Amino acid sequence: MPIPEDVTGDEIDKDVRQELQSLPKTLAEDVAKNLVMVARLIDEDPEGAYGYSRVALRLASRVAAVREAAGFAAYATQKYSEALAEFRAARRMTGSAELWPVMADCERGLGRPEKALDMAGAPEVHKLDKAGQVEMRLVAAGARRDMGQLDAAIVTLQSPELASNAVQPWTARLRYAYADALLAAGRRGEAREWFAKAVEADREGSTDASDRLAELDGVEFVDALDESQADETAGDADAKDED
Repeated sequence: MPIPEDVTGDEIDKDVRQELQSLPKTLAEDVAKNLVMVARLIDEDPEGAYGYSRVALRLASRVAAVREAAGFAAYATQKYSEALAEFRAARRMTGSAELWPVMADCERGLGRPEKALDMAGAPEVHKLDKAGQVEMRLVAAGARRDMGQLDAAIVTLQSPELASNAVQPWTARLRYAYADALLAAGRRGEAREWFAKAVEADREGSTDASDRLAELDGVEFVDALDESQADETAGDADAKDED
């Protein structure tokens, strides 16, 4: 797959660069460039990212960072079985529990929420940092919802992290998930309160909490293009009336 001229491979994280030092220099550069493309495209063009991840995997399948990148690219394209296999491979290579939450979410994607819940109660969760533990809580709540256990999902999300007024990188998503679960359970007033709290914490716009809040408040957004077309139609009608 073509690599844009502005991609040098130096953009990758220093830890990944260190992993690639086990490869011959030219090969390491090629792998690095493909990993840069995975990171660049994974949000906007997941299929493109997946393509570059397969190239990197073909070049250096014994590098943990490559297996992890391939896992995330497969995950982004909803190839959950493939993603899970790559994450497991990366975990075997590193011994780290960091990927445990996304592995559990792959189980959800494969229609196995019970397995995801089993993973939420496993010893590996205690090895996660705070962000990882919050992510695991979100996955567990999602698994409860998959099983139709709305009340249990709500309880799962109730935590010191949810109650805290401090804004962390995970705060908006946690509050959003809680608000969404409350709304699904018919607790509209509480849901509105938590969507509003999610908006306060969502400085990066990572959720559509503001839209959900507006929807609850009965605010309708009119597309500017649709509005201009409506004005033109009205203008044409007025012109015909004058004729």
